[in-house]
Amino acid sequence: MSTADSEGAAEAVVLDFLPHGRADDDRPRYQKSPLAFALGTAEFRLYEFTLADDAGISIADRVSVDPPDEGLERISEVGYDDLSGGARSELEYVVSDLLEEEESRFVEFYNEAGPITLRLHQLDLLPGIGEKLRNAILDERKRSPFSSFEEIDERVSGVHDPREVVEERIMEEIREADVKYRLFARRG
Repeated sequence: MSTADSEGAAEAVVLDFLPHGRADDDRPRYQKSPLAFALGTAEFRLYEFTLADDAGISIADRVSVDPPDEGLERISEVGYDDLSGGARSELEYVVSDLLEEEESRFVEFYNEAGPITLRLHQLDLLPGIGEKLRNAILDERKRSPFSSFEEIDERVSGVHDPREVVEERIMEEIREADVKYRLFARRG
């Protein structure tokens, strides 16, 4: 299966592969199509897609969903509750890997986060970040931008594991359909 390497292609990481379709599908096995669940790498969208029988896909593969790789037949966005148990258990590992691979993208969030309203800042939405820590982050980034999660941890006392803070927020946005403000995970 090819990966998305052209500009603008929407890439996803396969979370689970069900070669015989959903277990709760009562149709005979020969009528079920292989099925996979995936997490979009750019906006953390959840996808379900049916596959051609010869798609040759497995867990952790990277696939292009827009434009779709050959073998992806029906792609739809789904919610967290629609995922298989295997996809749910794999999700945190994939999010963690993406944070590690694209650290600069998420460190940039700490450098660029701004106000949402007069009383609410994007940094306030991160777990464990209150007014005092938010102001400490803002003061430090005025001096010079952060270059890594480690640097944030060193320069802002009280922010324990800034990578994990972002990971928790991403997971909350993926799991909860009714999150008012989304920083990382988009929905349909």
